[in-house]
Amino acid sequence: MVIRVIVADDQAVVRTAFSRLLDTQEDIEVVGEAEDGEQAIRVAAELRPDVALLDIRMPKLGGIGAAREIVAASEGATKALMLTTFGLDEYVYDALTAGASGFLLKDATFPELLHAVRVVAGGHALLAPEITGRLIAEFTRQRVSAPLARPVEGLTAREAEVLVLIAQGLSNADIAARLTITDHTVKTHINRLFAKMELRDRAQAVILAYEMGLVVAGRHPP
Repeated sequence: MVIRVIVADDQAVVRTAFSRLLDTQEDIEVVGEAEDGEQAIRVAAELRPDVALLDIRMPKLGGIGAAREIVAASEGATKALMLTTFGLDEYVYDALTAGASGFLLKDATFPELLHAVRVVAGGHALLAPEITGRLIAEFTRQRVSAPLARPVEGLTAREAEVLVLIAQGLSNADIAARLTITDHTVKTHINRLFAKMELRDRAQAVILAYEMGLVVAGRHPP
């Protein structure tokens, strides 16, 4: 199965470099490019790619606005993968709530680029600790938490604990090691947590943890 991708970035050098790198893979095909958010929406509507690689900052319409339109119009069939830098931390929450499935640093290595595209195309959120964890911790320092619409009482103590660890960027294996439980048990807790709180993926789980106040930026348990 070939993953069809569009690349949107106002910097031609960056756009071309990412496109050429992705096109070297047998399971990935770049089917279109765009130099701004509005063009990205049109290209995505026409080509229906599996993944839209979007720069957060673009003229006319930024990547966040484009992601919101692309994900909504495709009913989630097209996944949004955001191109970002640590200097754009304040945009991460907005990108997540717009439906973005992950983040990729512009100075990412070739293996990181391929991994990100494949993970997002597979319907998973790319929430590596070195990317999302740090970004979320930074932007939430100055952000007022949104009111919580869902009761915390709906979670068991263990499920709340798992939610906190997800928000800190830990993988299932990391959570299992931290709590001294099996990977299977971790998956069971996550499945129940997602079902109870009506979460689509780990990206939404991260948002929920911060909105609940279960995680405070810059403060992590030992």
